[in-house]
Amino acid sequence: MTAPRTTRLAALLALPVTLALSGAATAPAVAAERTFQINLNQLNDSGGKGTAMLSLNGNQLTVKIESEGLVPGQPHAQHLHGSTDGHDFHCPDASDDMDGDGILNNTEATHRYGDINISLTTQGGTTPDSGLAVDRMPMADAAGKLSYERTLPVSQDVVDHIKDLHIVQHGIDPNGNKKYDFEGAGKSELDPKLPQEATAPADCGIVEGAAVGSLPVGGVETGGGTADSNEIPTALAGACGLAVVAAAGTLVLRRRIRAAAAAAEPTGRGAA
Repeated sequence: MTAPRTTRLAALLALPVTLALSGAATAPAVAAERTFQINLNQLNDSGGKGTAMLSLNGNQLTVKIESEGLVPGQPHAQHLHGSTDGHDFHCPDASDDMDGDGILNNTEATHRYGDINISLTTQGGTTPDSGLAVDRMPMADAAGKLSYERTLPVSQDVVDHIKDLHIVQHGIDPNGNKKYDFEGAGKSELDPKLPQEATAPADCGIVEGAAVGSLPVGGVETGGGTADSNEIPTALAGACGLAVVAAAGTLVLRRRIRAAAAAAEPTGRGAA
């Protein structure tokens, strides 16, 4: 009778540990959202500045921008510039004014910040073809402040190379009359129907790095390298926790089995 009873007891006590280990093995992996900050700094002495946040959730990119010092009441073309093939681009400076006319135009700046990857329009298309769709670009308010937020699907190349992209906002007012005109800087080299003031870059910013708890490009999430964060991904932490619980449960189980077996053994008193 002793052996079957001990076996049944062991099976009952082992059930919680088995369930815990099963849960650890089948727990679904949860992809963490990655968030990056961009600090926008002025170009062309525009006075423009601001902060942008890029948040990636799978292939959905949410862009939030808060900027100020822009031409009031005017639309400001804005884009994600850069490369998704590993080319390293940066924001330009005054030394990139090739013709020395005092205005850093878009063509002069492009060799520094790269071509348009995504047009940050308020609605409709976001391809480079919408780069000059000023009717769909956000407009600064009467105080020169601009708020923007949009979530859009992006390619896997953008997901993998998000740290190689950066934001540029366009639109300057060198003659200070609070509007775009041809008197300030002449015609745009991109489209002669537009004034240069409307297309010249006003500010630019590169990705500063990942927020706490996110994974870098090329890290664990993309299959190579290691994470540069001390944070443990949620799914991994949950599995580790279950493993610890299971190990503790196994130790308690062994102790209980020994105690049950000892209680079931004859003490030897009263034997013939």
